[in-house]
Amino acid sequence: MGRLEGKVAIVTGAGRGIGEATARLMALEGASVVVADLNRSEAERVAGELDGAVVAEVDVSDEESVIRMIDTAVEAFGGLDVLHNNATDSATNAVDTDIVTLDMAIFDRLVAVNLKGQFMGCKHAIPRMLERGGGSIVNTASVDGFVGRGVRAAYGASKAGVVLLTKSVASQYGSRGIRCNAVAPGLVRTPGAELHAPPGYVEAAASLYPMPRLCRPEDVAKAVVFLASDDAAYVNATTLMVDGGATVYMPSSRL
Repeated sequence: MGRLEGKVAIVTGAGRGIGEATARLMALEGASVVVADLNRSEAERVAGELDGAVVAEVDVSDEESVIRMIDTAVEAFGGLDVLHNNATDSATNAVDTDIVTLDMAIFDRLVAVNLKGQFMGCKHAIPRMLERGGGSIVNTASVDGFVGRGVRAAYGASKAGVVLLTKSVASQYGSRGIRCNAVAPGLVRTPGAELHAPPGYVEAAASLYPMPRLCRPEDVAKAVVFLASDDAAYVNATTLMVDGGATVYMPSSRL
């Protein structure tokens, strides 16, 4: 029996990268999965390769869209047990550099997707989870939410908010059976990271991380599924670093 057998799960940003890897692993572990993404065609591609999965086209920065996503899970599978708040806007990576010159529209977009989107996911998932006696929420934070790196201040600020949001949800609803944890990856070799990173960034980072390789989406997915499953039944309010040890020194401000 899989670790998520009989569970209903939503994964946002599931059209590629960490979300895709997580949706695939959750399905393999027995969950009925809602593959949620802003890009419907990418979500359909992933869902089409999973048994019984359904698609939700979602803009996580829009509350009505988030509500429809939650309703999709309930209508398709009868309830909701697991939410992986993962969607982000990686198109901002290359322009989130200097605080003084940052266009505030970039800041607003990052907060809307990374923080407000996860907040609204929790807000509308929790009542459905309570109907089933509890559930598990796993948010995607980042090492950028813990350390200053000389770049990506807006992104880091939004992810630091995710860490506190995780603790807040856990403290408010843990006693009612809802656990809330987060994962904090470092650089992950996702299509978005490869496409939007500044020239030479990925190659330079590979020489600085204290591991023989950079993180893969599947590495993060395994951590998410652990936190979502009963294997982590007494893990609550925790942010699990999936960074290969990079935050012990984080010299990447040079990049």
